[in-house]
Amino acid sequence: MTLTLTPVATPTHEEIYRVEDASVGLTGFIAVHSTLLGPAAGGLRMRPYDSAEDALVDVRRLSEGMTYKNAAAGLALGGGKAVIIGDPAKDKTPELLRAFARAIDKLDGRYITAEDMGMSPTDMAILAEETNHVAGLSDGEFASGDPSPITARGIFNAIRQTWAHKTGSDSLKDVTISVQGLGHVGWYLCDFLNKAGAKLVVTDVNTTQVARAVERFGATAVTPDQIYAVEADIFAPCAIGGILNATTIPQLKVAVVAGGANNQLATAEDGQALHARGILYAPDFVANGGGIINVATEILKIGNRNAYVAERLDALVVTLDAILKQATAEDTSPDAVAIATVQAKMAPKAA
Repeated sequence: MTLTLTPVATPTHEEIYRVEDASVGLTGFIAVHSTLLGPAAGGLRMRPYDSAEDALVDVRRLSEGMTYKNAAAGLALGGGKAVIIGDPAKDKTPELLRAFARAIDKLDGRYITAEDMGMSPTDMAILAEETNHVAGLSDGEFASGDPSPITARGIFNAIRQTWAHKTGSDSLKDVTISVQGLGHVGWYLCDFLNKAGAKLVVTDVNTTQVARAVERFGATAVTPDQIYAVEADIFAPCAIGGILNATTIPQLKVAVVAGGANNQLATAEDGQALHARGILYAPDFVANGGGIINVATEILKIGNRNAYVAERLDALVVTLDAILKQATAEDTSPDAVAIATVQAKMAPKAA
């Protein structure tokens, strides 16, 4: 069987394709949500999804989230995402990555990929052997490398900003923060938080990584199912999406939720449920925009990367500040305000 791209009918996205190549064990999806502001940019994720339907649901939500994230960050990029079904530790091969890269190339630049969960800069270099529509590379004139440290820096900024709205102070010294997920982003975030004097409670399915965090940061470890009921000041979700829902929200014993995971809210109603409980939520697509800002310097060929990233990160803080102030004034969920804010940015301008 050769590589195939099969269109998936969708009323919400510009394009979605099922990608298959049985010769390398490849099944995945590419979703282009919007190219209104520019080419659709968003990472490639590899996870052992329970089914193809679960993967399709994820890529739909993630690509829409990228549209909002890129708009919130003020980038000339639309939103897209790609997923591969499989365990990256067991199923990922150079041949599989090259096949998926050829699928990306068939979209002629309407979708540009980068690193996400289950991927690394080394994997991006393999993709780049087959397509030019890839960023997050370690080598090249505009190479941006691993976006995780910049993503974590943006989340750290968002945590401080949201905490300041809640308490009047952005100091995190002796503030207890529960962190869900110790992947690249979660680890860098813990480093920022530890240096700021925060007390960390951590969890991850990778028990070795948890043990490292306990030793490195003096963190307290809990099991994955215990993290929601931890008594803390701030909850920072940095793993998978959909974890703020009707089951978990009633368990929370925190004042603020601000983290790096995409699509943290299972439904829009869950944003209102947090608000009803008096928990201040930093909309994820604003809080975690640092990584795509970093990648954008490569896609858009920005010369002075460090200055551009610093400027855009500062602008994200201003955007989040305005969202939180408006949400407080209107006595509503910051998520609803954030969505309205980016939709206004994307609205057609009057002639």
